Amino acid sequence: MADCKSAVPELEGEEDLIAAAKSIARALGSKKNLTDEARKILVDLGTQLSSIAIPEERKDEGICEIESLLDAVQEKVMSWESDQSMIWDAGLDEAFEYLNAADKARKLTERLESLCLSKGDCDDDGGGHDEKRELQRRAYDVLQMAMDRLDEEFRYMLVQNRQPFEPEHMSFRSSEDETLDEGSINSYGDDSFESPLNRDSLSRVSEEFLVDLVHPHVLPELRSIANLMFNSKYDRECVQTYTSLRKDALDECLFILEMEKLSIDDVLRMEWTNLNSKIRRWIWAMKIFVRVYLASEKWLCDQIFGELGPISLVCFIESSKTSILQLLNFSEAMSIGPQQPEKLFRILDMYEVLGDLIPDIEALYMGEAGSSITAECHQVFSRLGNCVRATCIEFQNAILSNHSNNPISGGGIHPLTRYVMNYIRTLTDYSETLNLLFKDHDDEGDHIALLSPDASPTTEEEDKSRVSPMARYFVSLAVVLERNLDAKCKLYKEISLQHLFLMNNIHYMAQKVKGSELNAIFGSEWIKKCNGKFQHHAMDYQRATWGSILSLFKDEGIQNPGLNSISKIRLKERFRSFYLAFEEIYRTQTAWIVPDIELREDLRISTSLQVIQAYRTFAGRHSTHINDKSIKYSADDLENFLLDLFEGSPKSLQNPGRR
Repeated sequence: MADCKSAVPELEGEEDLIAAAKSIARALGSKKNLTDEARKILVDLGTQLSSIAIPEERKDEGICEIESLLDAVQEKVMSWESDQSMIWDAGLDEAFEYLNAADKARKLTERLESLCLSKGDCDDDGGGHDEKRELQRRAYDVLQMAMDRLDEEFRYMLVQNRQPFEPEHMSFRSSEDETLDEGSINSYGDDSFESPLNRDSLSRVSEEFLVDLVHPHVLPELRSIANLMFNSKYDRECVQTYTSLRKDALDECLFILEMEKLSIDDVLRMEWTNLNSKIRRWIWAMKIFVRVYLASEKWLCDQIFGELGPISLVCFIESSKTSILQLLNFSEAMSIGPQQPEKLFRILDMYEVLGDLIPDIEALYMGEAGSSITAECHQVFSRLGNCVRATCIEFQNAILSNHSNNPISGGGIHPLTRYVMNYIRTLTDYSETLNLLFKDHDDEGDHIALLSPDASPTTEEEDKSRVSPMARYFVSLAVVLERNLDAKCKLYKEISLQHLFLMNNIHYMAQKVKGSELNAIFGSEWIKKCNGKFQHHAMDYQRATWGSILSLFKDEGIQNPGLNSISKIRLKERFRSFYLAFEEIYRTQTAWIVPDIELREDLRISTSLQVIQAYRTFAGRHSTHINDKSIKYSADDLENFLLDLFEGSPKSLQNPGRR
């Protein structure tokens, strides 16, 4: 061993310089008021100094010098084997020294391997054979112990310095507790379907928002450990430790976001009320998870593994793929579930959110390594689009096949009419999406919806270059709705009530279109036709109700037989018949309803002009032939009575006190 000691002084000059530099770095690193950037620089400097701590092998360097260096390294590594505390808790000085010792162990193993390869004397039968073998084994054992300890320290720092994730402050959160009336094509109401989520809440985040998932001050140390483990060919252990811990962190994130793991069967069996809440939560969580959490997770990987090339992306993908696939699995389950109209708005929300996030996901999962994730994302997106189209077709079929045996009281607006028109109006919030989905389908030769053969397309409809695919679909829905209303009106026995029912419902359709953005979609020609239809039904109502009664005011049949004079008895009978008919109409049609105030007033005025004018004329023409006792109601009385019609509250003229 005397020869070993004589070789050491040759290195002292260079090692003294390196030792002095390391001492300065440690002294500066011990200061408590250092910034994170300054601390990072010092850690990097220490790592670089350690990498040159052992000079290049000299040709005259003997095995004894290597043994001496290995002894010193082994002593440092073994000093922590019996210590239960963590090295990094002892301060940066101790951490630097341990990193240096571990790096020296790495370099010694490389030197021993190089010696054996270059001289070939590890395999000969020379006298130094056993000694070299023993040194090589010792070097590997020391390196193994150092790497195991660094792996433990790496794990400890990742766990102890993990930052809590708090999504509550995210501005694009929607209220998952917000509830709307549930509804379906068989359970109506003015707004009984699910309206879209607030459009602003789904808008793209204006700027990248990153959070610290691990405290920034330990990132330089984590990076130094990762670099050393990779350089020492312990990359697999380092990656396994990192990905395992970050998978757990991502699972915890989904737990915080209340995104439980659900199988496709779980989703398909879920009641709509509960499922609707899950979808709302998914829409909110998906944006936070991708744009905030995954973006921050990738940034963390880059900070720790960025100097190691593509391994950073590999670590990110391995850590996050289970979680992102869990979220995509939920949306896939929604895409293959039954096509129910009340679900359409939620499916559209999911489709739009996923489409909006695809560029973010592609940026996160780049290249071949992330291709499986991006491919799955595109497939789920496509399935959601197919689900939207299928649900739109199902909605049209559901309108057409909706049957009922009981007419709506008073001939008012049918809940189906309200439901369909409000449904269509809400769909306009998705105009761009629906036009793209329908257009893509039309381009493939499979039209989403065609006008019914008897729909009498307008000029605008015939010119497909001027009418959007969504507009054609909406018009088709209106056609199917009218066909259904025509069938429903037959449930009324009174012809006049059939016309009143159709008048009310078609007028409602026209008003819904005129008073909203649907005006531009349906077009003026459609509105003009719709106005003509309900006005025609109003006139048919008046004919059916008052036609036979107004015929009583004709002079034919009230003359005395064989004489050119008026029969007072027959004239009195005419007035009596009119009053009886009027009272019956009053009793019946006060229970009927015209919900729209303006339409109700127009119908009363039109009726009054016909009936009251005819009554005044007839009574005035025969005033000399009938006494006041035969006049039960004056023209003014009748005009006031007409104001009670169509209020939906039955009254009777037999008991004026009830008016």
